[in-house]
Amino acid sequence: MPHDDLATVTALSGVYQAIDAVIHIAREGKMETAVVEPCIYSLFQIDAVNVDAVFGAPGAVIPGARKLIAQLTGMPERNLEVTRYAIHLMRLERNLSRHPELRKRIGAGVAAAENKRDHFGLLHANVFAHFADLYQETLSQLKPRILIRGEAVYLRDSDHQQRIRALLLAGVRAAMLWQQVGGSRWHILFKNKQILHDAQQYLERYAG
Repeated sequence: MPHDDLATVTALSGVYQAIDAVIHIAREGKMETAVVEPCIYSLFQIDAVNVDAVFGAPGAVIPGARKLIAQLTGMPERNLEVTRYAIHLMRLERNLSRHPELRKRIGAGVAAAENKRDHFGLLHANVFAHFADLYQETLSQLKPRILIRGEAVYLRDSDHQQRIRALLLAGVRAAMLWQQVGGSRWHILFKNKQILHDAQQYLERYAG
């Protein structure tokens, strides 16, 4: 897949967008379609022509880019919980890369979800349930185990649980894409200025 710095930050923004969606569900019991849809859409994209296409329409991860910029600049605020989730998703992706049998199971699970998507729609409860089960059967068997913090009333709700697990799967998928287009954890530590510049360029191109 062809890529450049903008493609790399697009994939990283996908990670942060999935995290942002998880936090909103866990803390407020809310699911914003514009934030969640590109994440779930990305799970079905196996042979996309470029990174943008993985998430759908150009600019689909604007919310994630904004969250990334906020983490890098502290404006309007820096959330250490977001950073913790991002690091855990990246570590989980690297651990998954060492287990080809689990990657194969995830691939088969995604293929099996296509019929449900086509019949019910992308954001139907049955699609979330399918991906939540797939997450539990595969990624939840690996370390680090990701513990989500939030309000108990939302975290106990089965629909919210399924949405969160499906979004965590999408976050790992975005982390995998980020690795594929040249990203690494070292970039987070030592290339913050470049990442910030690229994220701002992304917003200028798509958010106006």
